[in-house]
Amino acid sequence: MCGITGFYGKGERSDIEAMTQSLIHRGPDEVGYYQKSPLFFGHRRLVIRDQLGGRQPMTGYQDELTVIYNGQIYNERQLRKELELLGCRFESSHSDAEVLIHGYRQWGSGLVERLNGMWAFAILDAKKKKIFLSRDRFGKKPLYFTFQKGIFAFASELKALKSHKYLRFTVSSKNIRKYHGYGYFPGKLTIYNEAYKLPGGCNLFFDMENFGHNIERYWSYSIEPDYTKDERYWSDKIIDLLDKAVERRLVSDVPLGMFLSGGLDSAIVSFFARRKKINIESFSIGFTDPSFDETKDALFVSNLLGTQHSVTTLSPGLFPDIQKGIFDLLDEPFSDSSIISYYLLCKGAREKITVALGGDAGDELFAGYDTFKALKIADWLQKIIPKACHRGVLSMLARLPVNHSYMPLRFKFERLLRAFNNPSCLWNPLWLSPVSLDEIESIVREPVGLEELYSEAIETWEQCGSKKLLDKSLEFYAKIFLQDQILVKVDRLSMMHGLEVRVPFLDIDLVDCVRRIPSGLKLRNGHTKYILKKAAERYLPKALVWRRKIGFTAPLSKWFFDGTINLAVDPYWNKEAGDLISKKISKHRSLREDNRLFLWNCYVLNEFIRRSGLGA
Repeated sequence: MCGITGFYGKGERSDIEAMTQSLIHRGPDEVGYYQKSPLFFGHRRLVIRDQLGGRQPMTGYQDELTVIYNGQIYNERQLRKELELLGCRFESSHSDAEVLIHGYRQWGSGLVERLNGMWAFAILDAKKKKIFLSRDRFGKKPLYFTFQKGIFAFASELKALKSHKYLRFTVSSKNIRKYHGYGYFPGKLTIYNEAYKLPGGCNLFFDMENFGHNIERYWSYSIEPDYTKDERYWSDKIIDLLDKAVERRLVSDVPLGMFLSGGLDSAIVSFFARRKKINIESFSIGFTDPSFDETKDALFVSNLLGTQHSVTTLSPGLFPDIQKGIFDLLDEPFSDSSIISYYLLCKGAREKITVALGGDAGDELFAGYDTFKALKIADWLQKIIPKACHRGVLSMLARLPVNHSYMPLRFKFERLLRAFNNPSCLWNPLWLSPVSLDEIESIVREPVGLEELYSEAIETWEQCGSKKLLDKSLEFYAKIFLQDQILVKVDRLSMMHGLEVRVPFLDIDLVDCVRRIPSGLKLRNGHTKYILKKAAERYLPKALVWRRKIGFTAPLSKWFFDGTINLAVDPYWNKEAGDLISKKISKHRSLREDNRLFLWNCYVLNEFIRRSGLGA
């Protein structure tokens, strides 16, 4: 993994150096620059493969093409052989960056459609006076850009753009609303008015002569079920493709290990990895709160597979150091409740390895969340409970006890009933939202329309080719939640420690298979991830495969209750927002309400504001 930076236009060498230095955590091993004023490229490198031959920026074809690249191309060997047959001569032994140079010269922007991997790169085409930028299909690797007063700049993180002395950024109040609604910034949006994400599956073409640009989508996740195949066919196919996906991701010149939670996804990935490697280390997080803890399950899987396992226990006393480590480097708020535990997991793993394989994306692709089961329940409740009774149902729920366990009954029901009075296209974002519409309006002190707030979710829902609630929900999770929350967490928290995390479930061959599996084989008779579980039964004990899912999170509710997390409202907040937050804290600590997600969402934003110097 690496960090890339670049700009064209106003600026000096000191600007690219400042931008690149801000990403040292992404690439602690090497730094490199390319300068042909007014064009500047910068690169920070975490050495994973071909230490000598993979240095960047990399130039080829008599300085015609120059690449800076962050990622890993897993079909590098096959592409290299194909390009050699076309007459390309490689100087490196196995650098995938050089594959990008030769591949671009042969196939132009069509190169990206041949790649199997994760990437964010920029290629200078000096002959055509253009810069070609691309981001992988799901946006596993980040890429931000901005256009300001004769400057085009891009980078792996927002902090790098802010390091350019001639670039200015202002916080977007409209996008802050989106943050409260989602818990992250969806699509191309960021916290700033002037900065954007290049969405996953997109290319950006910048013309240096006329300072123009255009963005083109080369791939989009789309569910297209094939009903001609039976359960056995899909089960066999999953096993074959997952095995190959894991094998591709075991290639490394540095120590490699596994994240092993004790759940199905990481267990099946670890099983295939263990079949290929004699010695492999695995890592997990334990919790002092037993309702969150999966240590016994992780140790069971480790003993079953024969991995060398390490457990790091998350305790309240570790929070001050963890939150400082996170928020000193986090340059954009996102309130995933697992960032605390994931930070500690990556930190512990980095002491022994440089590359880790994880089980991320299994839930989003195979329908692994309880919200998928809730779709039918919500549909049924809307039909049988008159609207006039909705307020009464909610008041009855308020009488249920509040506790700080992993998923208490009241918390689940309150989330479920958010679907009342709203169309199905809004169910998923409302269920996941950390802040309700009424609360957002209190914070911003003006009306907020649901259609505007969740426009990305509505558009994804309406564009889905299937009419089934489950298929539409799966596209929401794959195209929005996975890309803009889960993968952001994986990238940012791992790269804070200079750790590369690979995701076998997002191998493009496997993804193309899964999107064709009928939804009835993903959620069947109340069983989530049914077809994956049936496939995994061949290799793992049924008790492990079919056990109740425990999400990877942190005991936020308890920590807000006992003061481990202290939300001190900064002057940035207006009086109404400050009063609302204070009331939420009071009700949470008096066990009248469970406000864990609301409070964490505000805490993350508050920390970002405070450390960014944006407060009043």
